[in-house]
Amino acid sequence: MKIDITYLERCIATLNKALTLLNRADPENIDYDMYRSACIKEFESILEQSGKLLRKGLKPYFHSSREVDRLIFKDVFRHAVLRNIITDEECERWLQYRDNRSSTAHDYGANFAEETVVLLPRFIADANALAAEIRRLNEE
Repeated sequence: MKIDITYLERCIATLNKALTLLNRADPENIDYDMYRSACIKEFESILEQSGKLLRKGLKPYFHSSREVDRLIFKDVFRHAVLRNIITDEECERWLQYRDNRSSTAHDYGANFAEETVVLLPRFIADANALAAEIRRLNEE
C-alpha cells in the first residue's frame, strides 16, 4: 500500500515559508503574530500527520491493522525505531515535540508559541527526514 505524503510535504513547505517570514518580521508588527500563528498551526498539523502516516508505514510489521491502530502516538514512534525507520535520537525529538504540544494543549498564549517557535528549525529537518523515510517505505 502506497502512503500518500503529499499533504505532509505541503505542510512542511508551508511551515518553512511561515518560519522564514516570521524571522523577517518585526515582533511589534501584527505580521509577526500572523506568521507565528501559521507556524503553530502547521507544527500541529505536521505532528498529527506524521503520526498517522507512520502508523500506516508500520502496518506491514504487525499481525493486524487493529494492533497498530491501538498504539498511542509515542508508541508509534517507538515502534518505528524498532523497525529502523527512524533513529533513537529522532524518536526522542518527536516525543519532545509531542510533549510540547500536549503540555500546552490549552495554552495558546505567546509563551507556548515562542517555546514552539524555538523548536521549529529542528522540527522541519526531522519532518523532512520522516517524509523521506516514508517515501523509502513506499519503494519497498
